[in-house]
Amino acid sequence: MNLGIERLLADPALRAPLAGKRVALLAHPASVTRDLTHSMDALADCPEINLAAAFGPQHGLKGDKQDNMVETADETDPRLGIPVFSLYGEVRRPSGQMMSSFDVLLVDLQDLGCRIYTFVTTLLYVLEAAAEHGKAVWVLDRPNPAGRPVEGTLLEPGWESFVGAGPMVMRHGLTMGEMGQWFVRQFKLDVDYRVIAMEGYDPAAAPGFGWPADRLWINPSPNAPNLNMARAYAGTVMLEGTTLSEGRGTTRPLELFGAPGLDPRAIASEMERIAPHWLTGCRMREVHFEPTFHKHAGKLCSGLMVHAEGDAYDHGAFKPWRWQALAFKAFRNLHTDYELWRDFPYEYVFDKLAIDVINGGTGLREWVDDAGAEAGDLDAIAAPDEARWRDEISDLLIY
Repeated sequence: MNLGIERLLADPALRAPLAGKRVALLAHPASVTRDLTHSMDALADCPEINLAAAFGPQHGLKGDKQDNMVETADETDPRLGIPVFSLYGEVRRPSGQMMSSFDVLLVDLQDLGCRIYTFVTTLLYVLEAAAEHGKAVWVLDRPNPAGRPVEGTLLEPGWESFVGAGPMVMRHGLTMGEMGQWFVRQFKLDVDYRVIAMEGYDPAAAPGFGWPADRLWINPSPNAPNLNMARAYAGTVMLEGTTLSEGRGTTRPLELFGAPGLDPRAIASEMERIAPHWLTGCRMREVHFEPTFHKHAGKLCSGLMVHAEGDAYDHGAFKPWRWQALAFKAFRNLHTDYELWRDFPYEYVFDKLAIDVINGGTGLREWVDDAGAEAGDLDAIAAPDEARWRDEISDLLIY
């Protein structure tokens, strides 16, 4: 199995269109080859490629910025002497000056397969800028560790944001290369776009089901530490819109939730009562943790951790978005007056609740807060959107 970056470096015919062109790279810490050489170093060492600039997404090219809305400054790479532009600093859309630094932008970003992950939106923004400035964009494709399953509601019109690039479901099932094709079609972009596809990639193959077993995991962002997190993220990311800890400040962020004084067994029992069929394909267990920073820092928290791994994992059955929604519902039933929804600026949206920005609408929050709502009511909202999305992307699948 070969990644897009590896195919580009190995095949002179793929590199031929880059002759005489100024090349830029959009990358992060997980942009590495099989031997863990960073793509920027590999491209810089290729004599046929004129690497003129680099770009970093949220968390920076180095991946050193920990939290949301922690910005990265532009800099100059000390070894190569090329400018490194931040797309999560003073701007999130590349400026005209940035666009003037290259002819072809290579995008080599490891995604998590979730609409909320901002690398997806950054891809749209660079495609739109490339269309405006007459530049080319190539995606050097990488695996979607969450695989092909899709889940969640479609983002509603008017809810677009940096964590909601367009009307896609939460767990979108596409690689970055495939997502770029959807963007070009959806937004009618007149842009020179191509995908350097992976070779030998099978998103249905066990045991990774999207993540090849022979590939090391490198954090694409500081709180994406492993495959279990990537599989759970389309659900656990919603915790960012709540007062419950998502485990930031622990060694297992976005794989668990909790808060001081919770009764995990009661929550688990209520989840079983409401919708046991939403608990299939994974295991959960009681956990206790003390975040070193972020929500509830320095306080003992109790909660639950989801395990989408091991012999209990069923790739087709596991529904992370529903699992986390069910946890919210169980929590709300047991704590009717608890201030669950966190009211704070979320990814530069200041006038909407973060949970609604994350979900691209109010439907999930309203379902959780409606004491009479049942599991089937959420299914009735999400299932048609999921079916529509599957149909919409069916002709874009490369693998």
